[in-house]
Amino acid sequence: MNLEQIERYFEFQKRRTNWITEIRAGFTVYLTMAYILFVNAVILKDAGVPFNACVVGTALAAGISSILMGAVANFPLALAAGMGLNSVLAYAIVIGQGISWQVGMGLIFLDGLIVFILVMAGLREAVMNAIPVPLRHAIAVGIGMFLSFIGLLHSGIVVIDKNILLPSPGDFSSISTIISACGILITAVLVVLRIKGAILLGILITTALSLIAGISTLPSKISMPDFSTIGALDIKGALKLSLVPSLFAFIIVDFFDTLGTVTAVGYQAQLTDSGGRIEKLRAILGIDAIGAMLGGMFGASSNTSYIESAAGIMEGGRTGVTAIVVGILFLISIVIAPFASIVGSQATAPALVIIGFLMMQNITQINFGEIESAIPAFIIIVSMPFTYSISHGIGYGFITYVVLKLAMGEFRKVHPLMYAISFIFAVYFIAEK
Repeated sequence: MNLEQIERYFEFQKRRTNWITEIRAGFTVYLTMAYILFVNAVILKDAGVPFNACVVGTALAAGISSILMGAVANFPLALAAGMGLNSVLAYAIVIGQGISWQVGMGLIFLDGLIVFILVMAGLREAVMNAIPVPLRHAIAVGIGMFLSFIGLLHSGIVVIDKNILLPSPGDFSSISTIISACGILITAVLVVLRIKGAILLGILITTALSLIAGISTLPSKISMPDFSTIGALDIKGALKLSLVPSLFAFIIVDFFDTLGTVTAVGYQAQLTDSGGRIEKLRAILGIDAIGAMLGGMFGASSNTSYIESAAGIMEGGRTGVTAIVVGILFLISIVIAPFASIVGSQATAPALVIIGFLMMQNITQINFGEIESAIPAFIIIVSMPFTYSISHGIGYGFITYVVLKLAMGEFRKVHPLMYAISFIFAVYFIAEK
């Protein structure tokens, strides 16, 4: 296959992009996600997963999943071990229920397998297409707010007060907070001036400031890769009846977190048809499920679609080449992973804040005059950052939508799947501990 055929396959002309743009977008997404290599290993280490092996497993799972997403679905969406899911696995499942981390990874594999079966049966795609258009836009906006909130927390501009357990202003006597704030301003200026590669440049400049200030440091040594977690999962042990509730919880969160992320990225990249449906949706959702299975196989927890992919959309990434570049960089990270730690949270936080603003622009697509749709949309938007959960925000909004439609006597206008999803969410929220 020659270069022209590759460009035709990835629809470069149709999506108005080029190699330089796609590669730059891929580098940007990787830099916003590289933290997961170490954060995931730190969390899973408490569950007994070997640290160095977890870094390798995380890189491998993310690399293969992202390349599959780009090559098969031609969608600019990268995947890696999901934050939140890894904490639940480590503390609530492995430690909380006294099982081995190998059984925990078996549970993750089963989660991916079941979701994959649902995708192949067309259920996951049908659910996504059943969502009213205003709520789809609300999901994108809510995730934008969620991203900005995460960015402000990572930057230190907002902190969680341990005494009152509420968000509070950060400490500007901290050099890290000051550098993050400068990074937000620098990135905003670059975006306003419409400089190509604004997000990537913002990350690199803020990283340079962190190195100068001594917050980030260059690695002192590079250790040999450890592949011991690959294939160590225990599927048989995960089939215990007592673990069924945990498996169900994983499926619910995985199912709807991805739904939200794919919706947000698809709308941001304008990869939808005239009816607002995302192109190649079944392939996208299927590969996401395969990513979860790979995460279990490699001892890295559940792989899921990353909303940080929006950073690549901001840089102009519109095809699967963006995701492939991310995947290749993750595979390279198996060897040079220590260098990825140079890009700290104070450097990626500004990118998340600005990307959140850009995703907020979808709010103009919601007609707030149609109150029966606008109120559920509003619930989705505010619930995601306030609950720190994409799936909870979606669930609250869906239930509100169904209740309001029933109150208006418009029950026939609600898709049957919306009734089913709302009921499942209600049961899940009531049963949730």
